Amino acid sequence: MAREPEQHGQSNERGERGDRGDRGDRGGRGRDRGREQERDPEFVDKLVAINRVAATVKGGKRFGFAALVVVGDKKGRVGFGHGKAREVPDAIRKATDEAKKTMVRVPLREGRTLHHDGAGRWGAGRVMLRSAPPGTGVIAGGPMRAVLEVLGVQDVVAKSIGSSNPYNMVRATVSALRGQVSPRFVANRRGLKVAEILGRRRDGASVGEVVEA
Repeated sequence: MAREPEQHGQSNERGERGDRGDRGDRGGRGRDRGREQERDPEFVDKLVAINRVAATVKGGKRFGFAALVVVGDKKGRVGFGHGKAREVPDAIRKATDEAKKTMVRVPLREGRTLHHDGAGRWGAGRVMLRSAPPGTGVIAGGPMRAVLEVLGVQDVVAKSIGSSNPYNMVRATVSALRGQVSPRFVANRRGLKVAEILGRRRDGASVGEVVEA
């Protein structure tokens, strides 16, 4: 009879420890959810490419990962970043932070497409972008599609005619987007009215041609 209270007490201690452990686990998961909610919901990020890299050091090789990430707010801002780390999550985090620091604003026509056609080049990568009517969708592939989606473009036709390297394609696409100008910008630059710029575009000349004129 003397053993029964001891066994019962031991089981209670284990149960209490188990309860504390469960509460600790729940608390940890809650903290994880809190950290996820702390991420800025304003931006959308997409992982474009991740590669395994190696650095030759004394005694052998040190392996790591390199990540390419594009970030945008789907309202006309986009950026890309590159990060390296020993682990994949750290590489993605570094790339995302860099992308947020290098974001550029791109004017969009009606909030859905580009104002005019454009081309971009970076190294051996060459891309072409064309504005499209409503309902066309995002006709692009690979890294170009990721950049255009996080930018907020809904109708566009894109084509890569150069290198298929994702780094060159992303940089070339951003270079083409940097060349986008709005009719308001052209009107202010040339001392004209926006209606006159739009009239020239309806006559067959794009906004880009008007800027060069």
